Amino acid sequence: MGPNQEFGGTLWMIFLFTLFASGSGENDRNFKMCGTWRHGNGKLTLAHNFKRGCGNITISANESSLSIHGQITAQCQNSSVIELGPSPEARERPFCMYWEPLLDHLWVEVKGKNHTLCWSSGLQGNCCTDLSQGKKYGISMYGILNATQQDDIISYQIHPAYGFFGGMINCKNEFCDEASQGSGDKVNLIEETVMRSKVLGNVVLPCAMSTVVEMKEGFQGYNITLPAPRGVPPQMIPSVHLPSCLKPPEKKKVKVVCTYFKNTPKQSILEDVVGITVENEIITNLTEPIRIGFHHSVIPVSVKCVSWDTKKDPAEVTWKKEGCETIQKGAEDTECRCNHLTYFAILVQLEPRPVRHLKALTVITSMGCAASTLSCVVLMIFLNKQRREMNPSTAVHRGLAMALFLLSFLFFLTGIVANMGGNKACCVFGAALHYALLSSFSWMSIEGLHTFWLVYVVFSPSPSTYVWHLVGFGVPAVPVIVLLAIGKVYGVIEVVSSDDVDNSYLMCWMDVSPDSVGLLAHYFINLTFLAVVVLSGLIMLFLVQRKIQNRDEWKKNKVAFISIWGLSCLFGTSWGLEFLDFGQLSEFILFLFCILNSLQGFFLMLRFYILDRMRKQSGSSLDGSSSTASSTRQHMLQE
Repeated sequence: MGPNQEFGGTLWMIFLFTLFASGSGENDRNFKMCGTWRHGNGKLTLAHNFKRGCGNITISANESSLSIHGQITAQCQNSSVIELGPSPEARERPFCMYWEPLLDHLWVEVKGKNHTLCWSSGLQGNCCTDLSQGKKYGISMYGILNATQQDDIISYQIHPAYGFFGGMINCKNEFCDEASQGSGDKVNLIEETVMRSKVLGNVVLPCAMSTVVEMKEGFQGYNITLPAPRGVPPQMIPSVHLPSCLKPPEKKKVKVVCTYFKNTPKQSILEDVVGITVENEIITNLTEPIRIGFHHSVIPVSVKCVSWDTKKDPAEVTWKKEGCETIQKGAEDTECRCNHLTYFAILVQLEPRPVRHLKALTVITSMGCAASTLSCVVLMIFLNKQRREMNPSTAVHRGLAMALFLLSFLFFLTGIVANMGGNKACCVFGAALHYALLSSFSWMSIEGLHTFWLVYVVFSPSPSTYVWHLVGFGVPAVPVIVLLAIGKVYGVIEVVSSDDVDNSYLMCWMDVSPDSVGLLAHYFINLTFLAVVVLSGLIMLFLVQRKIQNRDEWKKNKVAFISIWGLSCLFGTSWGLEFLDFGQLSEFILFLFCILNSLQGFFLMLRFYILDRMRKQSGSSLDGSSSTASSTRQHMLQE
């Protein structure tokens, strides 16, 4: 019952269930097999292998693995191994396997944590049901203890495996249409729900279950427990809280209908759908939101609450984010707080990937870009004071400084432009930011190639300054111009925070949503440029280190560190951390990536400052002025 049980009027509830027709033709709508898995204390895994059809399924367990394999699914066909982590103390874990043939949905609960092995693929025409116990394997030290089927005990002993077999039926006719064969009010209410769904979207609600609440005078709010389909764990059923402001004040009593059904998953919408309507009323702009709690398996990406937009084409199901607030209660619980009534569901946001500690990363990157912007200005002034126009090294360093200045300055402003300028301004700004990034990558590669030329190709003059500028500033403009001509590539991009999905960071960049041109451009252009930079930088670091490792100056720790660190700033090898952003060190790598690359301009200025100070102390020139190839080579090795 709800928390407010005493109010002026009376409140009653009518639970409507889809009942199965009685008789010998009744089929099992679900399958549930539970037990206790006795295992070792090492690494544990959950393995599965499913094939389409209707045959046998085997549930087995040993010292390190719980396995499910067989042929009972209509659409699901996959195999994988899920790591469950070690169990150093406890040697037993309770588990349950749930199977809904109507929806082709199968999941396993191990020690209270759900693992979905087959996501629902919608209502199935033919499905495999009525799973009966088959072969029961012998006794062993490790295996399944206290096994049950549909809560009926199978065996108290430890068996390594259990087999089950089923039969094929027309599950739509058996499970859903039977509900219309009842009598009295139950049929009328089901038909009323179906008719309502046709008005909203020409979609028949699959085996929908409804709860009807009559709100009378003095209504102060109510918590609803939706009817659970047979075999579905109670903790997986959505919960609904109706606020007191939901009842229109001018009416003495009014009914609210809460409908729950499993939807056919499309795109990235989860299968649980909850509909809330008030008879003969259109409810919007509630002063206190309705609260809907969804319970789901652990989802490694961001989720958003969405509602069915009935104002658009009724023949299509259109989901919108406006009007709902998403509250993440935990890894398996999401609460939707919405100010209107319609049908509600959970949207899984596959792109962009949610970012942890987004606020901290944003502050670090902004401060680093600000420092790099000022540092690049100082560095360009310093390089312009070098009056050796015939030395190509200064021109190459100046080109890198200009590209990093543009990149840091634009990235520092991208959030401001995205929030104030709108999508049109972001289109131009995003293209400029993309150009600055590609130009910076180009100049980092030029630094590596130029260093190779000076160290190894000592008797041939390096390419002219105009060639370097054409490659560094001209080549990156080509893909950007092409993408601008294609259109709908650049704009406002939302970076989602996994800590607070409703407070995202907006920036001007490429649209990298699935199946977009921007995503293809990101893989074929950005990652190609990045791979060239990282590989060429690492190769040049190796070659330079190999060339100068026997010099007396190299043996000094200070000189060795400055040499490698300085060349790393020139070659951009720190950008290679992008390829290491996975696994348990993902967060550390992400912070390190933001710190090093946002401060690259500052580190570059610091490098030239240290070299200039060392030059003054030794009385030698920073860039070298000898015209001979050997002296040029000697200078590069000293740097």
